Amino acid sequence: MLEAAHDALSFASGRTRQDLETDKMLTFALIRCVEIIGEAASRLTPDFREQHPLLPWGDIIGMRNRLIHAYYDVNLDTLWKTIEEDVPLLIERLEEILAEEDTP
Repeated sequence: MLEAAHDALSFASGRTRQDLETDKMLTFALIRCVEIIGEAASRLTPDFREQHPLLPWGDIIGMRNRLIHAYYDVNLDTLWKTIEEDVPLLIERLEEILAEEDTP
């Protein structure tokens, strides 16, 4: 999940929302990263998700479901907002969770 989030930011670095209109490879790469993040979240145990309520697990999984089933009807504004605003926060919280898990 964390790797896909970092990949999404890397792919979007130096790019703009308008690039999604002309760069199909970028668009597909970002969609795939968000799908992977959502799929990984869906595989976490309910207990784990309950122990870490600061992350909107339902929204993360729901976004994956919308992307998987939307095919060519993806809202690019929503995708870009997710990458620009939500993914950095996700990375921050996932890194905090990993740090907590590593602390004896």
